[in-house]
Amino acid sequence: MENKIVVEIFGEQYPLKSDADAVYVQQLAAMVDENMRDVARKTRSFSGNKISVLAALQIADAYFRLKKDYDELVELAGGK
Repeated sequence: MENKIVVEIFGEQYPLKSDADAVYVQQLAAMVDENMRDVARKTRSFSGNKISVLAALQIADAYFRLKKDYDELVELAGGK
């Protein structure tokens, strides 16, 4: 079942449709919002586009680091 969820990220509201649980989608939005606010504090930039891209890069970096660690653990466990 598709849920309609409104999330707020960096002061903007986004109506979303998702099959995921509303609480999970809110958690995702909160993580993105937190990353954007962190980038804005560090760069002191007022460009929403620039802040969004830099936050996306931070999130992608965290994902790739976790994926690398996971893949190494799977390999050590003999799973690959």
